[in-house]
Amino acid sequence: MTKKIKLKISARLFKKKQRRQGFGGEKHCRFCGKEDQGIFLDYKNATFLRNFLTERGKILPARISGNCSLHQRSLSAAIRKARVMALVPYLAVYQ
Repeated sequence: MTKKIKLKISARLFKKKQRRQGFGGEKHCRFCGKEDQGIFLDYKNATFLRNFLTERGKILPARISGNCSLHQRSLSAAIRKARVMALVPYLAVYQ
């Protein structure tokens, strides 16, 4: 009979492990499987597209917004198209 010894993790290593794992749960794409809710990407819906922009006007990355790669590409294309049509600003103007 061998007795297993459980080692204690130091507080520093425990914090490092928690940082690596992240704070929140799984991120879900808000566009996948929601055709019935009427949420769709369109460059004309400027108020919805502004939710995916930072204060400076940059597009949020998928790791923060939680979108899948397919919808992140179509989202960025819609934002770029809305910028050309002047519905969404290229950058924020500070006064």
